[in-house]
Amino acid sequence: MSLSMILPMSAFALAASISPGPVNLVCLSSGTRYRLSQGLIFVTGATLGFIALFIAIGLGLYSAMNVMPGLQALLRWAGVAFLVYLSYRLAVDDGRLTEGDTHKAPGFMTGAVMQWLNPKAWLASASGIGAYTSGNDLQQVLIFASLYMPICWLSLASWVYAGAFLRRYVQRPQVLKAINRILAALLLASCVYLVLE
Repeated sequence: MSLSMILPMSAFALAASISPGPVNLVCLSSGTRYRLSQGLIFVTGATLGFIALFIAIGLGLYSAMNVMPGLQALLRWAGVAFLVYLSYRLAVDDGRLTEGDTHKAPGFMTGAVMQWLNPKAWLASASGIGAYTSGNDLQQVLIFASLYMPICWLSLASWVYAGAFLRRYVQRPQVLKAINRILAALLLASCVYLVLE
């Protein structure tokens, strides 16, 4: 594959990965609430979950979904339910920071599953594959996925680091509680968008 295709693929991957979405908001929240290492575990799960989804869509999953509208609706409602659950957890968080408390932190599997329930991930995969690969060409899909993986990981990690930066300068529980509630409201807004779409 030529450099003339690699650069646009990389630019697309960066724009799709770093722009705000449900996973990015959870990354930001993880950075404000938990140890940096916990946030990066979530990022790794989200990145690998996205790459698995990307490859599956590249191999025809998206086409199969169009044939089975019931499955599409089921995934949409599962995504909405999962986002509502995450919104609830953010909204009820008390804003207290305890370095040793990692059992509630979203982990690797949460990140991986969240991408499969994330409409932004489906859209980014389908539109990227449609724009930059021809048909079901596995080699092109794998090259695109290999470009996407580090870009996605670094983009999501930047949201965790932004949260850690906020945490360093905003230590008062009331402020963190307010930030978490704003993030919860944004996640709920994305649910409303999904329901109305």
